[in-house]
Amino acid sequence: MNSFEINKILGAIVLAVVTALAAGFIGGFLVKPEMLDTDVVPISGGNGVVIVKKTGPDPIMHLIATADITQGQKIAKACIACHDFSQGGPNKTGPNQWGIVGDDIAAKASFNYSDALKALEGKWDYDELNHFLWKPKKHAPGTKMTYNGLRKPKDRAAVIAWLRQQGSSSYPLPTAAQIEDEKQRLAPPPPPPAEEPTTAE
Repeated sequence: MNSFEINKILGAIVLAVVTALAAGFIGGFLVKPEMLDTDVVPISGGNGVVIVKKTGPDPIMHLIATADITQGQKIAKACIACHDFSQGGPNKTGPNQWGIVGDDIAAKASFNYSDALKALEGKWDYDELNHFLWKPKKHAPGTKMTYNGLRKPKDRAAVIAWLRQQGSSSYPLPTAAQIEDEKQRLAPPPPPPAEEPTTAE
């Protein structure tokens, strides 16, 4: 095999590699997949178990009494650019959060809340905080808060336990009945019944 034939083979290999890379780049540019919040159809695992995606947060009340408060404070450091947590502290981009646990939602007269927060009713109890900290924009669509949320239940519990120490320590810890109620309400939905196999006649 002479050098001319070797060069042709090498050229063909290089051309194939460049073509594959170009196709991948163009395909990635043209097609931008988006992740769905819920599956369009239930996904069946290899053992026949149907996997159903959760559409809400996991329970956290059972974690609050023993949550790592130091860890909660560390996580909350990501919030200090927009919130002050000290007693009598100022409002920033977001309202001061001293005494937030158990307080009325959108209750500080000195802060101009978004319509999304004004539309929420009730108090910042453990359940409300769990939902909001999980995904603020999902729980209060239209909120000005840009934070994406805390995915891990133990992180949300730690932050809420730390917030409780900031002026809300008299707010009672969850009772056994509240913990059980939350577990039932936030339990994942049951999988749909399996379809019976059909046989051709």
